[in-house]
Parts: sequence; structure tokens; C-alpha cells
Amino acid sequence: MEYRTLGRSSLEVSALCLGTMNFGSRTEDDESVRIIDAAIDHGINFVDTANVYASGHSEEVVGEALSGSKRDKVVLATKASNRLGKWPNEGGSSRYHITHQCEESLRRLKTDRIDLYQLHLMDLSTPLEESMRTMDDLVRQGKVLYVGVSKWAPAWTVEALMLSDRHGWTKIVCEQPPYNLLDRRIENQLIWTCRRHGVGIIPWAPIAAGVLSGKYTGDAKAEGPSRFDGFGSRLTEGALEIVGKLAPLAEEKGCTLAELSLAWVLRQPGITAPIMGPRTMDHLTSSLKALEVEITDADRDRIDEIAPPGSHVTDYWDVNVYKRLRSAAGVTRS
Repeated sequence: MEYRTLGRSSLEVSALCLGTMNFGSRTEDDESVRIIDAAIDHGINFVDTANVYASGHSEEVVGEALSGSKRDKVVLATKASNRLGKWPNEGGSSRYHITHQCEESLRRLKTDRIDLYQLHLMDLSTPLEESMRTMDDLVRQGKVLYVGVSKWAPAWTVEALMLSDRHGWTKIVCEQPPYNLLDRRIENQLIWTCRRHGVGIIPWAPIAAGVLSGKYTGDAKAEGPSRFDGFGSRLTEGALEIVGKLAPLAEEKGCTLAELSLAWVLRQPGITAPIMGPRTMDHLTSSLKALEVEITDADRDRIDEIAPPGSHVTDYWDVNVYKRLRSAAGVTRS
């Protein structure tokens, strides 16, 4: 297994991160534990979950799987900020919500610390000073070791870094954006910003929720329920066209399209560890094979012709990031 330093920290994490959004929901508990065990056996030491995954049950499954001696082998990451219910203070990045959810995550994970605690989205209604001071307090209390964010605009991240520098607070060490061959827009600004400021990048959706596995066609909706349900706008004609053009390259290299797509993200500049989200043991096995797929300069040139740098044919980045800014600015209503 290859290990990489997470941002400006000296923390070493595996080049693939095990995402657990399926665990406790689409993947049965026992199978989830087996996948976690197998990932650790293959050298993966980076596990990512969140308080909202399976309404907290994902954290419980992860906590059970890591109980005992395995806990200290793993860099355990979780998140807060997403709304959990309809009542006031059940979402956002306020001191109240972050502090309460940290305690809840510690309980579900059966641990005395969260190695990497991430703010799951931009909360533009809470003063950034309040959020960052709270995260720093959790670090000083020993409940959190490192601080990260997810789906933040570059300007919001830089402002947080400036506040932390000014007040001596714990700085952000990583950002978790969506990134794949169907939406490369983080290359336009985010990657440069993160590299300049020593922020690691641990992207999610590296195979575009399965679209880059090649299993979807124009009749995908007729193929039965899948993780892709509810994201029909991402199964576009442009996406299917790119899949069709990439498939021969994967075949030439003797790997699957999913393995090629994950390997490409893994080898992009500024990327620390893509988050794979296996639903089955076979998915984990395929993801691990991506570590062995070589991406040559010639491969990059061909891929850039098919999916040009900074371009997109589906929407992962804007809907998760800039749409929130437009709404907060009153430019759009949603």
C-alpha cells in the first residue's frame, strides 16, 4: 500500500480512503464489517464516515468493526453540519450543533477521539469564526486531532485559514470535493488553492456514483434500483459518450473502466486519497486493483482529449458548492 501525507500535517494515510456511506444501509452490517476488515488487511488505514450516513448507523457499524486493537491502526474520519432533522439546531456549523454532534459521533464510533473531523458543507448563515473556534476547542479538548472540510468554495476555505492563522486556531488540513472524469471543475481553482495552502484533497465520487463503471446505458433507469437513483441529471448523453470513449482505453490496459477512472483520480496532481465507496467485497477488490493501474503521459493525453481539463458533462461541483453561494447571495432562490 502507498501512503501519503495529509495536507500540511505529518499524518500518513493510505492512497485510497474507505468511504462508508453504503454501510448500515445498502450493505448489511456483517458484510460491512467484513469489507472494513479486508480493507485494513490490505493496508488501508483511512476510513471516512459521517453522522448522517444511514442516520448514524454507519458510524455504529464502523465503531463496531474498529473496536479493540484495530482502532489505533486507522485514521478515522467523520463529519458534521448536514441537517439531521426538522428541529432548530439539528444542522449547520454552529457551536451548539458541532459540539453536540461530536459527542454523538464519539459515542457511536466507540472511541475517545476523532482523528479527522470535517465540516460536511458550507454553513453560510453561521459566522465562520464561530465554526472554526469550535473546531479548535475540540482539538484542544483532545476529542479531535485534525480538522477538515467538505464541499467548500476555495474562497471560504482561504478565509478559514486566515482566521485560524490570525487567532492561532487549528488549521484545515484537507478538503473533500467531488471529482471525477465527468466533472473536472475543481481543476479550475480548488486544486491550485489547496496546493498553495497545504490542504490535502480527498475527493469523493471518483467513479461518478458508478456511471464510470460502464454499467449504465441510456436505459439505466430501467435497470432497477441503484445508488444512482435520485441523480438522474448526472446520467447525461455527454456522460455516456465519455464512458463509451474511455472503455477501449481501459480494455487496452487490461483493467475495468472503474479501475481506470479511480486510478486516474489517484494519480492527479494535488490528490491525497480518493474516497472509494464499496457496496460489496467485489467493489473493494476492484478498487484495490486501481492501485496497480499505471497512468502514462500518453494515457493522460488521450483522456484529456475525451474529457478536457476543467470541463464537465455532469454536475457534481456546482450543485454542491456554488449553488449554495448563489442562494446565500440572493441571486437564486434555491
